[in-house]
Amino acid sequence: MCYLCVLLTCGQHRWMLHVNVKQMCIIIIKQRNNVVPMGTLKTCARINPHGLGIVWLDTFEVTKQKSKDYKQLHTDRPFIAHFRLATVGLVNKSNIHPFVCGQKSHELLMMNGTIPSLGNLTTCDTKVLARSLGNIPRENWKLHLERHDCRFVTINRHSRTWQMYNRESWIKQDGVWYSKGNVLRNNYVAVYGTLKKNCGNHHLLSDSTFIGKGITKDKYPMVVRGIPYVIEDRGKGYYINVEVYQVSNDTLSMLDRLERHPDWYERKEIEIHAGGRVYTCWLYFNNTIKYDGEMLVDNFER
Repeated sequence: MCYLCVLLTCGQHRWMLHVNVKQMCIIIIKQRNNVVPMGTLKTCARINPHGLGIVWLDTFEVTKQKSKDYKQLHTDRPFIAHFRLATVGLVNKSNIHPFVCGQKSHELLMMNGTIPSLGNLTTCDTKVLARSLGNIPRENWKLHLERHDCRFVTINRHSRTWQMYNRESWIKQDGVWYSKGNVLRNNYVAVYGTLKKNCGNHHLLSDSTFIGKGITKDKYPMVVRGIPYVIEDRGKGYYINVEVYQVSNDTLSMLDRLERHPDWYERKEIEIHAGGRVYTCWLYFNNTIKYDGEMLVDNFER
């Protein structure tokens, strides 16, 4: 996993900011009369807390405010929005997207990603890139932008048009485009062992939504050999105590790699009781374990 270490300066204070490059910022493009779920918007604001810039596609008005003002995007109005997680440049209104491209005040740029060679302690890399675009013929913008491993949107306020770049890296869900999928919590996972709170691998769930503590609808055998293993032998053993999380596809992939799914653990959907509801959740079973004669448990705590 790639991390970027950035030195920020504000007044007399200087500090180092360690940011997961793959997770930073997000752009949302919504055109139709649908509505982005409030939970998705709240997640965008929570993990990208450094500013919200919006181009309203019905008027092409630009507004800039704090990420915590995300509720205004829970609307059927069309928009392009950018939530910022600062990696280069100060956290201030001046570094909130979009940015004017050179002297062309009607041309705007948003970016999800980072270009390490651009920007400085005060000015973000996207702002520097936008200035440079003003010196490049418009027909060459696509070639210039798509050489970077980032997602971009340019907006022309005169023609009232916009263009996406590196489209293959975007995700479309329910008619809405997202520049990355870590805010889309489409999966429920029930975890036990080292993925639970205060345990060694819980950091993999740091950006996920905690639903609550739960228990499996059916009994399963769990054995502990340094770490716990749940075997898919329904009806035997105990009801397993778990924690339920709503996670993105990216997080689910990280969990799969940790558990070596499907070669070591195998992820399967089962029913979990949590908070007075029944959730269909993924749970990692290890069916290679032979447990005859071993003591079975219903929980595992470090």
